[in-house]
Amino acid sequence: QVQLVESGGGLVQPGGSLRLSCAASGFTVSFNFYLMRWYRQAPGKERELVATIGSGGNANVADSGKGRFTISRDNGKNTVYLQMNSLKPEGTAVYYCSALLASLQYWGQGTQVTASS
Repeated sequence: QVQLVESGGGLVQPGGSLRLSCAASGFTVSFNFYLMRWYRQAPGKERELVATIGSGGNANVADSGKGRFTISRDNGKNTVYLQMNSLKPEGTAVYYCSALLASLQYWGQGTQVTASS
């Protein structure tokens, strides 16, 4: 079955950097065709979209991360990344990877990111 496994979360001081990874497996359709997204959910808040990357590599980052976050993908490794620089305390959340194709959407289990001194 489809699995999305996030890694790379942790505790970082405000202003620091983290690189999240999401390794995908079990797709019956090539990973290349999936739209990949990163979401996050802070305690007591709704899940919000952080960044999107299409099958052709076209990327978009939400306003909350513009200029600081970069999403990328390596189709040969079935992996999507989220590079986060200049992290702010309000970026503390569980970060989730998601894969979308037509009406299908798959989710990972999430990885905790905490920006705190």
